[in-house]
Amino acid sequence: MKKIFLNLGLQPMANNFAIKSKNKQKFYNLKIKFDNKNYLTSISKIIPSKNIYNSHYPYLSSMSKTMQVSFKNLAKKIKNKYKPKNIIEIGSNDGSFIKYFNKKNALCVEPCSNLAKLTRNKGYKTFNNFWDYSLIKKIKKIIPNVDFIYSANTISHINNLNTTFDCIKKILSKNGVAVIEDPSLLESFKKNIYDQFYNEHVYVFSLISLKKILTKYNLEIFDIDRLSTHGGSLRYYIKHNKNNKLKINKKVFIQEKKEIKFGLNKFKTYIKFAERVYDSKKKLVDIFNKIKKNKKRIIGYGATAKSATVLNFCKINNKHIDYFLDTTPYKINKYTPGSNILIKKYERKLSTEDCEYAFLGAWNFKKEIFLKEKDFLRKGGKFITHVPFPGIIGKKFKNKL
Repeated sequence: MKKIFLNLGLQPMANNFAIKSKNKQKFYNLKIKFDNKNYLTSISKIIPSKNIYNSHYPYLSSMSKTMQVSFKNLAKKIKNKYKPKNIIEIGSNDGSFIKYFNKKNALCVEPCSNLAKLTRNKGYKTFNNFWDYSLIKKIKKIIPNVDFIYSANTISHINNLNTTFDCIKKILSKNGVAVIEDPSLLESFKKNIYDQFYNEHVYVFSLISLKKILTKYNLEIFDIDRLSTHGGSLRYYIKHNKNNKLKINKKVFIQEKKEIKFGLNKFKTYIKFAERVYDSKKKLVDIFNKIKKNKKRIIGYGATAKSATVLNFCKINNKHIDYFLDTTPYKINKYTPGSNILIKKYERKLSTEDCEYAFLGAWNFKKEIFLKEKDFLRKGGKFITHVPFPGIIGKKFKNKL
């Protein structure tokens, strides 16, 4: 049975940045549900993929040093440990990961045409398609059996998991390995990260939910890595269950015990999370109101898809935040979805002359940001965050006004 446990209110498409102020936008009610049969957490309203992943998708993974380091380290591990003859990346984005592999032995799958063009221009064979049966027929003509499949922050975006994993099963070689990484539901619950939920994140996975789903396709998780990216992610190593060459690492059992102990298999855990989210909203709004009452300036730092959920849920808009700073070319001089805040190009480090406070839209890159903006903090500038709970971070003040 699927039960709703969280209502994040009316939300726009998280990456639908408006060209003009007060452009008409479509909204939907963002409700989150839990399936007690397979422990899967998902959004209740599914937006058609073709309406999201198109010719002007804004996210570029190369814009983050954190992600670049993560991809480089993983590529090195894959080459040394698994030595694949060929590799496919599902959701290759701008090629930040696949660039570490030989063009002759690598294939990219990217449904966003603007991003597919980027990897093609780098010399990689790229399919501008969604991951489905018709695509793997085309791939099999080039590579009948794939040694290695990788996908970062993509599988959770795909509505039809049955097709997704059945296609992986059909194309993965007998001793092949598939690796997927996505935000961890356990870490999201621990840190009150409710902005993992938006129209693109159809699912937020737990290990126990993926295990149940993969069983249907005779696939199993044999290893797992805990990552710091996106507030806490899990990297799942998957094989055919008849492949006895790869033994199940004890880390898999440890993670499973943690999730069950936390209660990710019980609906009451989800209700408690929702209660914390509603409390977080109240506290964040109070912080913004107190700052504005004192006539202080607030800007936004990182106009992310995640921040769209927070801003619209908490009804924070251009009355609270003067403008956002961002490095992504597509977003510059546009307006944040729903909240209608102008996005300016990040051209230099923050100064206390610009503002007294900056809201961390890109909170998941906090360490990277704080290192870059250490002078702003040293001179008395402060950051507003909502993770793990609403508060203010500065030189002398932490999580309080």
